[in-house]
Amino acid sequence: MDMFAHPYAGSGAYPDSYYAASANPAPLRPRLEGRHEVDICVVGGGYSGLSTAITLLEQGHSVTLIEGARIGWGASGRNGGQIVNGLNAGLHVFRRRFGNEVAQKVAALFMEGGEIIRDRVARYGIDCDLKEGNVFAAFNDRHMRELREKRDLWASYGLNSLQMLGRDEMREHATTDLYCGGMIDTKGGHMHPLNLALGEAAAVESLGGTIHEMSPVIFADTDAPRPVLRTEGGEIEARTLVLCGNAYLKGVVPGLEWRVMPVSTQVMATEPLGAERARALMPADTCVEDVRYILDYYRMSADHRLLFGGGSVYGGTDPKDIKRKLVRSMERVFPSLKDTAIEHAWSGNFALSFTRVPQMGRIGTSTYFAHGYSGHGVSGSHLFGRILGEAIHGDLSRFDMFANLPWLPFPGGRTFRVPYSVLGSWWYAARDRLGV
Repeated sequence: MDMFAHPYAGSGAYPDSYYAASANPAPLRPRLEGRHEVDICVVGGGYSGLSTAITLLEQGHSVTLIEGARIGWGASGRNGGQIVNGLNAGLHVFRRRFGNEVAQKVAALFMEGGEIIRDRVARYGIDCDLKEGNVFAAFNDRHMRELREKRDLWASYGLNSLQMLGRDEMREHATTDLYCGGMIDTKGGHMHPLNLALGEAAAVESLGGTIHEMSPVIFADTDAPRPVLRTEGGEIEARTLVLCGNAYLKGVVPGLEWRVMPVSTQVMATEPLGAERARALMPADTCVEDVRYILDYYRMSADHRLLFGGGSVYGGTDPKDIKRKLVRSMERVFPSLKDTAIEHAWSGNFALSFTRVPQMGRIGTSTYFAHGYSGHGVSGSHLFGRILGEAIHGDLSRFDMFANLPWLPFPGGRTFRVPYSVLGSWWYAARDRLGV
């Protein structure tokens, strides 16, 4: 396949985002050419695949990683850059659906994704502007009540990093009159997501791993005792295969692809605001997200731009005018930014599962997968990559817990899952607007 006729990524180059414009230098890894027999093949150069590869390499395994475009081309290099602990499905969901024993085991993992990121940034010297603090902003008394309930529930499972914020305390994190208060997770944080992925790819290679970019998979035989992958230029037969395509599987394993739905979210970056103005808007230099169903999220970059994201499009299509979609929300939070120049605006897909619980499992005897982080992929993908690596190394305890959780298809099947989800989002958005 000509690299300029990519099946899902255009030329395979990074989208025109602030992250791509400010990325650390990185080599273009070679395409897969010819036939290879390998020990472990990981498909996907995002956080899940990179985390799996690093875990296995640190344990002495031989790993080859295949990426269809560039490292971090998908959600891992386009997201809001926020380290949000936990999973999209809250502890109350795990307790109600699966019982307290499962909820206790899941709670014990809530902080691990962020800890993995911090450990790898320190261990491999990754330059990604890592900062501490993740704040949840509330618009009304109902939101504050829900945040207090979440704090108390986490504390009942031994998680004590959540602290409530009053109106004045909230202004230390966002100088706006919009919020009545909020909550901070002192063990959350934010960073440059593409530079984190690029640094982890360099770590893979420093540990002896092999990476092929611009090598989209066009066929996968996951039923064979030794799975086989084909790209336009090459073929790999592996003892163990790991699929980490998430929202970009694109028909390679249809039975897996339809377990999740791609959903796009949008981010934009202002012109540099200067250190003084940036500090006046967000004095504590944390990251903020509000607690509505369709939320806004934002933070300051290392060069003092406001990175502002929000919205969602079910099915993974891009809106026609991202700036117009987001500017109104940004000016509502920070009226002083009216008429501020927007220098970058981009969109990207995450994979949504119907239950909002990430999915992990095995196809046949030798193919593993993980996907469906539902918007909480920065920390969740690092955690699940480690669990995949543990399972392949021989410790199935944490893998089996997630693999054995039942998953539910989207109502309406392939045809009606998008309109069903849109109707649901309208309902929750209406509740947010009404404050009920």
